[in-house]
Amino acid sequence: MTAVVRLHKFDVAGPLLKWAGRLLVLAGISILTYCAYVLVETWQWQKQEARLLSGQPEIAPTRLPAEAPVPVAVPEGGLIGRVEIPRLDLSTIVLEGSQQSVLRHAAGHLIGTPLPGQTGNTAIAAHRDTLFRPLRRIRNGDLIRVTTLAGEFDYRVESTRIVNPEDVSVLASSKGEEVLTLVTCYPFYYVGPAPKRFIVRAERIPRTAPF
Repeated sequence: MTAVVRLHKFDVAGPLLKWAGRLLVLAGISILTYCAYVLVETWQWQKQEARLLSGQPEIAPTRLPAEAPVPVAVPEGGLIGRVEIPRLDLSTIVLEGSQQSVLRHAAGHLIGTPLPGQTGNTAIAAHRDTLFRPLRRIRNGDLIRVTTLAGEFDYRVESTRIVNPEDVSVLASSKGEEVLTLVTCYPFYYVGPAPKRFIVRAERIPRTAPF
């Protein structure tokens, strides 16, 4: 009798395990399909905004850094420009704001921080698993260029930090300095909402040769 009962349990468990396996495969395919859709949508959107940026007249910042043209205010969701880090092959469009609708397609300029070319600490954020993923390989001395409708502004990375989300001291700046802060979540390979923030701080430098 015991052998019969065990065999019956095995017969029931077999189909259940088979269906569970099929459901897991379907779930995996669905997740991969969604990720591919988001990546393709982001790529198409970035390409479209890049054409818009390149089609606008640009004011060449030929004066000294302290006298660089000051960009005008940008409405929330409006085009700021593009940030590039050549060594990391990172290039992404930047929009005004850090709401989810912006960060799904682009990097976001944190409202309340100076625009590129203005005195102070310019902050730009993006997701660690898409546009800012290459930041895991950044190092001191790397060059960053921010291209806007007011011209091109170059920065050199001086430090990186890992902080708690509530640590807003990373947005501070000393009087008269021009710095750029890049913000993304950390760890880069964390599953779910990441508990920390990865901070890149770069100082404004005179415009260098074309990248």
